[in-house]
Amino acid sequence: MTQEFTQTYNDFIPQFWSNRLQDLLLSDAVMLQCVNRNYEGEIKNAGDTVNILTPGAVSVSTLSGENINYEEIAPAKQQLTISQRKIFAFKINDVASAQANVNLMEAHLVNAKKAIEVAQDSYLLGLHTETAEKNIVADSETPTIITPASVYAAFVELAKKLKQANAIKSGSQPWVVINPDVEAVLLQSEQFTSSYQIGEKTIRDGAIGRIAGLDVLVSSNLKEDTNNAIPVFAGTNDAITFASQVAKIEKIRDINSFSDLVRGIYLYGAKVVQPEALALSYMKVEG
Repeated sequence: MTQEFTQTYNDFIPQFWSNRLQDLLLSDAVMLQCVNRNYEGEIKNAGDTVNILTPGAVSVSTLSGENINYEEIAPAKQQLTISQRKIFAFKINDVASAQANVNLMEAHLVNAKKAIEVAQDSYLLGLHTETAEKNIVADSETPTIITPASVYAAFVELAKKLKQANAIKSGSQPWVVINPDVEAVLLQSEQFTSSYQIGEKTIRDGAIGRIAGLDVLVSSNLKEDTNNAIPVFAGTNDAITFASQVAKIEKIRDINSFSDLVRGIYLYGAKVVQPEALALSYMKVEG
């Protein structure tokens, strides 16, 4: 273990721990692997915005004679609002700190990370509602019924929507997120397991394999809806842009006990900038 990570709670340095939490949050979250952070700037307060300029489409025409007509192209302007504000606050007793045989601050930050990731993943997965309508394979009221024999074909249809929308191209990093119920069916599919066993490389941490060019990731934060249908969410990293910041972590001495109070605030927001680079299919496990 490096010297950087052996700091004790009594050696608390707010900026160090702010950076440490930021690093932890970058490492494991499922949906953070499925977004881009191209427009992430300096974020200090909830409600801050990140301005996004999307280049306009350029048309191609046939040259006729020597005259060239120039079209005026105006980039589209979108705004990503940092609307999500999550806080954590805990107390550490001096006696507990002195008797601890672990780095308490590091352990607490790991737990804060886990709690933030649940909220963050749920928020990002909720953006499936902004999928372009033409890219929806099956809706919640008429979901695709999946079995081990049929599930592979259901995912091929999902990937086809992205390809028809020209969303999958070099460097686009296509993905699909499923929940453990769908995973259980998928892992019984011989088509999926055989394609994985022949050595198809996965490029994302935690991916269980690849279907039709989509990295398959699993998140327990992807829940059934009121119709007991599961939204299976696919896309490329071009579709959603995300920005976040651990705004502040600070320690305050508790005047009413022999304890220190630690609190932190984490700000984030996301924007679907390319709805056509998302695809969605509601699925239901047979039985």
